[in-house]
Amino acid sequence: SLNTSDAKLAQSLYAKDGIFMPTEAPSAIGSENILKSYEYIFSQIQLNIEFFIEEIEVENDFAFATTSSEGTTLIRATGDTVPEANRELFVFEKVDDDWKIARYMFNKTSPQK
Repeated sequence: SLNTSDAKLAQSLYAKDGIFMPTEAPSAIGSENILKSYEYIFSQIQLNIEFFIEEIEVENDFAFATTSSEGTTLIRATGDTVPEANRELFVFEKVDDDWKIARYMFNKTSPQK
């Protein structure tokens, strides 16, 4: 969903009370706010990234994963393509036998200039 800029698909991956915590932006709490956050982000940038799973731990109906990602970001306002590299923390919750994102936080692996 991130590489295709599909905000509705991104929203569908979250639990209804999920929280999206993007770097340098307010947290989006709940399904509707998560949708609005992704719609705004995707109106500003186009991602082309790959995720690498570092760790996954599962305990009953909860799990967490630490990941890293790298690739490029197209800045829509300027047309510039810049390197993109992040580290991420996901918390998943099993909801009706489906794993949903309960919390997702990421930040840059190198300082922005």
